[in-house]
Amino acid sequence: MKKSAAEAHRMLSNTYGEAAISERRCREWFQRFKNGDFDVEDQHGGGREKVFENAELEALLDQDSCQTQQELAGSLRVTQQAISKCLKVMVMIQKQGHWMPYELKPRDVEWSLFACEQLLARQRRKGFLHRIMTGNEKWVHYDNSKAQKKHGDILAMLPH
Repeated sequence: MKKSAAEAHRMLSNTYGEAAISERRCREWFQRFKNGDFDVEDQHGGGREKVFENAELEALLDQDSCQTQQELAGSLRVTQQAISKCLKVMVMIQKQGHWMPYELKPRDVEWSLFACEQLLARQRRKGFLHRIMTGNEKWVHYDNSKAQKKHGDILAMLPH
C-alpha cells in the first residue's frame, strides 16, 4: 500500500489546507527518503543569504519601534533569525512592546536624574503628610433634596 508523492500531497493538502507543503517539496522529500536520507530538515539552497546593515534595521526601528521581529524581517527580506542575531549584536531588547537599547543613552540618564531631582525637591518643599486632608468628623451628611423631589414626583405619577 505504497503512496505516491502526489497522493501524499493530496492527503496533506486535505488535512492542512493552505499550511501544507508544496507538491514539489513533497516530491523532493519522497526522493530523499527513497535514497535513504531520513533527515527531515530542509537543506540549505546554496544561495547566499541577504546581507543587511545594522543601519537599515536602526532606520526601521526609528520609524516604528513597535514592530515585531517577523515584521522587521519581512521589511528587510531576511529571516527572523537574522533579525534576532542583529538585535543581539546591537544590544537591543524589547520592553513593553518597544525595541530599545539595553543601556540608556546619556540624554536618557540625564532626563531620569532630572526627574528624580524634581521629585525630591517637591518632597522637601512640602512633605507628603501635609497634602493629606484630615478632619475630626466621623460622619458626613450630604443633602440631596433635588434627587429626593424627583424620586417623589415619579412615585406620585404612578397609578395606585
